[in-house]
Amino acid sequence: MNEAIAKLLSPRSVAVIGASADPQKTTGRPVAYLQKHGYSGRILPVNPKVERIGDLPCYPDVASLPEVPDVAVVLLGAERAHQTVRELSARGCAAAIVLASGYTETGEEGAHRQAQLMDAAGRMRILGPNTIGLVNLTDGIVLSPSGALEMDAFPVGGIGVVSQSGGILGSLLSRAAARGIGLSKLISTSNEVDLELADFIDHLADDPATQVIALYVEAVRHPARFRAACLKAARAGKPVVAFKVGRSEAGAQAAVSHTGALAGADRMYDALFKQVGVIRAERFADLLDVPAALCTGRRLRGNRVAILTSTGGAGTLVSDDLGVAGFETPPPDAATAQALRALQTGSEAVLDRNPIDVTLAGLRPDLLRGAITALLASPRYDALVIIVGSSSLAMPELLAGAIQACLPDSDKPVLAYVSPHAPEIGALLTQRGVPAFAAAESCTAALAGMLRASRFEVSGEPGAAAQAPAAVALEPLPGGPLDEAQAKAVFGRFGVPCAAERVVGTAAEAEAAALELGGPVVLKILSSRITHKSDVGGVAVGLLPQTIGARLDRMADEVEARAGERPHRFLVQQMVAGGTEFILGLHRDALGTAVLLGMGGVTAELFQDTALRLLPCEGGRLGALSRAEALSMAQELKTWPLLDGFRGRPCADVQALVDAVVAFSAMAAQLGDRVVEAEINPVFVLPRGQGVCAADGVLVLA
Repeated sequence: MNEAIAKLLSPRSVAVIGASADPQKTTGRPVAYLQKHGYSGRILPVNPKVERIGDLPCYPDVASLPEVPDVAVVLLGAERAHQTVRELSARGCAAAIVLASGYTETGEEGAHRQAQLMDAAGRMRILGPNTIGLVNLTDGIVLSPSGALEMDAFPVGGIGVVSQSGGILGSLLSRAAARGIGLSKLISTSNEVDLELADFIDHLADDPATQVIALYVEAVRHPARFRAACLKAARAGKPVVAFKVGRSEAGAQAAVSHTGALAGADRMYDALFKQVGVIRAERFADLLDVPAALCTGRRLRGNRVAILTSTGGAGTLVSDDLGVAGFETPPPDAATAQALRALQTGSEAVLDRNPIDVTLAGLRPDLLRGAITALLASPRYDALVIIVGSSSLAMPELLAGAIQACLPDSDKPVLAYVSPHAPEIGALLTQRGVPAFAAAESCTAALAGMLRASRFEVSGEPGAAAQAPAAVALEPLPGGPLDEAQAKAVFGRFGVPCAAERVVGTAAEAEAAALELGGPVVLKILSSRITHKSDVGGVAVGLLPQTIGARLDRMADEVEARAGERPHRFLVQQMVAGGTEFILGLHRDALGTAVLLGMGGVTAELFQDTALRLLPCEGGRLGALSRAEALSMAQELKTWPLLDGFRGRPCADVQALVDAVVAFSAMAAQLGDRVVEAEINPVFVLPRGQGVCAADGVLVLA
C-alpha cells in the first residue's frame, strides 16, 4: 500500500493553507467540516491575516507550522499555489490537495501552470488540481469544501468512489446518503497532475473497508496503469463499476474542456472495460445502483429471476424490463408451487406463475417470510426481486424485518422494487441489506452488473508481461500506403492466409494469369493511392480467361474517368466462394492499439457489427491477443450464428479465424507505431476444415 496515499486518506495532522475564519466561505469550510464531522487529528490553519479560527491558532505561513503536516489542503489561487506547494514539499509534507482551477483545463497557459505545480511538488504527492478533495467516511475524515458535507451524518459502507469530477463527488455523496447506501472513501482526482484513477483503484483494492469501487471517468490518462489496477481489484474480489462520460461528440468535448485530457473513442472504452472486468454503468443512476447490489456480497449464478409481488402492475413492469435485458422469469417448479400453496394464503393469491402475486403480503409478515424462503430455496431461481407496494407503507419496519430475517438462509441476490414514492422505505431496506430501487430499470441494471461480475475471470498472473509474439523476418518496408499485393504479402508473412493472385500490366498477362489460376477470377486495379477500388469501378468478379483481357481495358478507362488517373498495374486473384465475409482491422487512439473483428464486405460500415480488443501493453511493448480473446470477439458478434451452423448452414472454420485474428494482432504488436492503418476486408471464413482467406487488404506505414 502506497504510504503517501495512506497518509492522504488518513492523516494524523492537516494543514489548511488559506483558511478563512468565515465558515460560510469556501475557504472556511474545510476547517469547519473537519470539526463538524469529528476529525480527531491536529488541524493547522494557515492565514497571515487571522490569528485564530475558533479555538484553533492560525499560523502566518508554512514555515511557522509547529510540525510537518501529513496532508495540506491548499485553498490558494493557481497563481500562488505552486509557491506554497514548494514550501510544503521542502518541509516534508506527504501530500497536498490543490483545489484551485485555472490549469490544463483552460489551455496552454494553464498547462504551463500545471507543469510548474508538478515541478514544485518534488517528492510530495499531489491530488488535483481543480479538485474538490476527498472524504474518508470510514475514519470520519473530510478534506473538502463540498457543500454536501453540510449534512450531519452519512451511512458508512463498502463502496469506494473515485471521480474525475469534483461536483459529481458531492452529488454521489448526497444521493447515497439519501438512499441509505454506505460509502467508504470518496476521492476527486480531477486534473490528475500526479495522483490519478489507477493510484486510488490500486489503493482501494487493498482497503479492507472497501468491497466495491465506483468510478466516474472522463478520460483514462494511463491505460496500462488503469488496466493493472482494475485487474488487481478483480483478483481481490472487488468489482469495479465505471460511468464513462463523453459517449456523444458534445459530451466528449465537454470532458476535454473539463480536465484537459484527450478521450479515446467510446467503443475503445467498452473494449478496455470488458478486458479488465470493469462493469460499465449505462446511466448515471447505475453508478450507485449497481455497486449497492454488488456490495451485498451475494453472487448471481444465472439469469433466472423470481418476482414476488403484492401489486400486479409493478410486478409486470419489472418482469418486462428483465425480459428485454435477457433475463428469464420462469414459473415456479412443482415443489416450489406446492410450498407456496401450503402457505394457505387464500383465493386472492396467484402462486403458479411468475410474478408470484401474494396480494396484501405487506400486511402479513409470516406469509412474506414463507414465500421468500420457498423462492430462495427453489433450484428454479438464481435471484429474487420483491415488489414493495402501497400496502407496506403503514408498517415498513415489519416489511423490512420479514425480508431481513430470510437473508441468512441463502446467498442468492435479493433486491426490492419500491413501487410507491417512498424513499424512506427504500433507504430502510438498503440499510438492512436489501438494495432497494425506485425504478424497474434499476433492478435490471443491478442484476446485469452482478451477472457480469460473476462471469468475469482474471487470466494470467499479477504483473505478468504481455506475451510478445515471435518476431517475423521482414524485408525493409516503405513508408506510406502499400498497394494491395504488398499489404497482403505482409499479412501472409505473419500467418494470415491470402487468396492466390498474380500482378499483371497488360491484357495478355491477365489472360495468362487467369489460365494459371483456373476457374473464375477477380480483376482489380493495383494502386497504393486508391483504397476503395470498387467506388471507382476498379473491381470485376467472375471473369474467365477469354473475357478478362477486354475487361481490363474497359476498367482502365472507367477508373481514369472516375478517379482522374489511369491504372497501369492490376491484380488477378483467385475467386473465393462459399465463405462468410468478415472484416479484420486495427484501430489506435489515446487508449492504445486495438484489433477489430466484424461483419465484412461492402456492408461493413452499414451494419457496424464489430468487436474490439485492446492489445496488452507492458513497459511500452505490445503483445498479441490470446486465442481465448480472439474467440470471444467472434462470439460477441451478432453474426456469430452464421459461423455456428445457423439454420442448417455448415459450421465455419472458427479455429482458422481465431488463428488469423491472433496472427493479425501479432503483426500489429511487432510493427507497433509504424502501423498507421491496417485492414483486411473481406476475409472469407470457409466451412470447417477449409480455413480462411484474405481477399483484400490495406496497410499504411509510417
